[in-house]
Amino acid sequence: MTPPQKAAPASQEAPRLNRQLCFAMYSASRAATAAYRPMLDELGLTYPQYLVMLVLWEEEPRSVRELGEELGLDSGTLSPLLKRLEALGFVERRRSAADERRVEVHLTGAGAALSARSTGIPQRLADAAGLSPAELDQLRETLGRLAAALHTPR
Repeated sequence: MTPPQKAAPASQEAPRLNRQLCFAMYSASRAATAAYRPMLDELGLTYPQYLVMLVLWEEEPRSVRELGEELGLDSGTLSPLLKRLEALGFVERRRSAADERRVEVHLTGAGAALSARSTGIPQRLADAAGLSPAELDQLRETLGRLAAALHTPR
């Protein structure tokens, strides 16, 4: 018969999935994306396409490089997104008159009009989350600080 073993100190316990920040963020991200899906289906957009449109609704035209930097996407990911948005009639890609090497993304009339149809989406997501506006603001601020800290080279 083997003697009973003492429990390991908390600092030496095996990591638990439900205690991991990475899993909480992953799970919340998947849940938020799933909650957005039916709302974005009404607009004919995927979640990544919606993010591109949000940037363009704030300010356009934007260069492909600016969009990539703003969204944290490389050109291999962004180019197919833009092609699909162009095929849907929401954006146009054009060479800059000032610099032929620069490709700018412009909203079409249909793309600009889509903004008005999307205005209720943030509130619908907030309602689905069941969090107060203050809680959502605090969460967004905390996640922004976390992302900035993790993007900073050490």
